[in-house]
Amino acid sequence: MAEEGHTLQAEVLTPEGEVFSGQVRQLSTRTSVGELGVLANHAPVLARLMPTELRLHMPDGEIRRLAQAEGWLQVFANRALVLVGEAHEPGDLDSSDLRAKLEDAEKRLAESESGSAAYIRAETDKARAEAFLTVAGN
Repeated sequence: MAEEGHTLQAEVLTPEGEVFSGQVRQLSTRTSVGELGVLANHAPVLARLMPTELRLHMPDGEIRRLAQAEGWLQVFANRALVLVGEAHEPGDLDSSDLRAKLEDAEKRLAESESGSAAYIRAETDKARAEAFLTVAGN
């Protein structure tokens, strides 16, 4: 068992509820400015999260992977709080559905005026579909 000083409490929450809560050795994700790894006793952080693979490095050495949508990360007092629109286990992802969402987002991008709300939403949807397909292994 890992020593308490080498772990931090992590929570992953979506609008539907809690996806994960427990002690981890490290949490790895992607923010709007790049990749970030959070270890025990990390300095306080508030960061915007981008769609990616969220990796939770468990005390027993296992790495738990989740497809993470956009959202926010707060690190404070040896606690990491991940607030995202969606978080899914790789096995729960439907590749054909994700490919259809990707095609739809690309179509909306082509039809929207650059910088418009519709364009920005389509960019976000495209990034999420691409990230989720990567996590799904496709």
